[in-house]
Amino acid sequence: MQHTPVVGRPVRIAIIGAGNRGQSYASWVHANPDRARIVAVADPRPFQRGVIAAGDPEVRHFEDWRELVAEPARVADMVIVSTQDRQHVEPAVACAERGYAILMEKPLAPTEEESRRIVAAIESAGVLFGVCHVMRYMPYTDLVKSVVDSGVLGDIINVQHLEPVGWWHMAHSYVRGPWRREDLATPMLLAKSSHDLDWIRYVTGKRIAAVASFGSRHHFRHENKPALAADRCLDCPLQETCPYAAQKLYLPVVREEGAVWPVTVITDDATEEGVTEALRTGPYGVCVYAADNTVVDNQVVALQFEDGTAGTFTMTAFSEQEHRKTQLFGSHGMLDGDGERVRVTDFRTGESTVHETGPTGAANAGGDHGGGDGGVMSAFVAAVAAGDPDLIRSGPRESLDSHLAVFAAERSRHAGTVEAVPRY
Repeated sequence: MQHTPVVGRPVRIAIIGAGNRGQSYASWVHANPDRARIVAVADPRPFQRGVIAAGDPEVRHFEDWRELVAEPARVADMVIVSTQDRQHVEPAVACAERGYAILMEKPLAPTEEESRRIVAAIESAGVLFGVCHVMRYMPYTDLVKSVVDSGVLGDIINVQHLEPVGWWHMAHSYVRGPWRREDLATPMLLAKSSHDLDWIRYVTGKRIAAVASFGSRHHFRHENKPALAADRCLDCPLQETCPYAAQKLYLPVVREEGAVWPVTVITDDATEEGVTEALRTGPYGVCVYAADNTVVDNQVVALQFEDGTAGTFTMTAFSEQEHRKTQLFGSHGMLDGDGERVRVTDFRTGESTVHETGPTGAANAGGDHGGGDGGVMSAFVAAVAAGDPDLIRSGPRESLDSHLAVFAAERSRHAGTVEAVPRY
């Protein structure tokens, strides 16, 4: 399908969902006014809408995305769907039917059926579409892929990939935060690690054909609560020795850095007093052993690629919060990467060479995901401006394919089976 380019003005963007992810993408827009501008935001929370608008009186505010979509004429060239995971399907389908280009926060949806519904709607409407698989857009990813594509490793025969979620990040987002329960959000593998299975497929060029997975909620359980622990961190006598004490995770941040992630997630009043009150009354001050979380805190996935080669993926909460680590083992060489640099060993010469990515920011939402947040925004805005889908690295079918591997891995984890990954 031919897509009409945007000529002579910045790309107009509407944001549906004004939480942390929407705010991150809005920050890129505000930093690139020559390329894009925000013209509308839809969210029921006035404070969050105000953050997105950044004081611009021309930004239109909608309490509900349905009001935005119901406007007689399209209010923007593209929309960013950055609602919570279980609120993706309806706005995505409606915006596609109205002809909007759509950039969607991952995952597509919590189920295979809903994910297929989104992709079917996108392809029926013929609109530009991308998923925020931000790892595909990191400078580090460009480096790894350039090594693989150069042929120096030969045929990639085995992959080992680690996602070190980080003890405090696990407590923040997946024990106390919005992604703590599968029935409210999605399984951990989809919410956090769909990036990783997608990234493995992207850098190796190998489709995942079958998976087997094991994982559990092993540590963050009620029965592991220490005998003297209180239900809330501010009341707990063990706060000095507990690695998950909320006051240790948030109060130093607000004192030293002010209103930044993750403090801005737990309260609109990002002062020390406001944060303390949020810990006293809100979910982020609950003992990690007294929370209502259900997602796993450790998981492994064995991968068989379509050509018969294999790999493993490991997600663990019990680590520092840092960049992913990857080893690629090829017939002619190997790559050892830590998210910032790679060491490449050429078996033919015996020589090892280190390649640096350069400074790209931290691995988390407070650090642009290693350049990935800005990268996906830059690429998608360029695609809309030029009317060129080839500028999008994470289109509908590519993204659905990696989602299908995640859904298969979850079936395996629950049933103890080896699962084939269906094709689209």
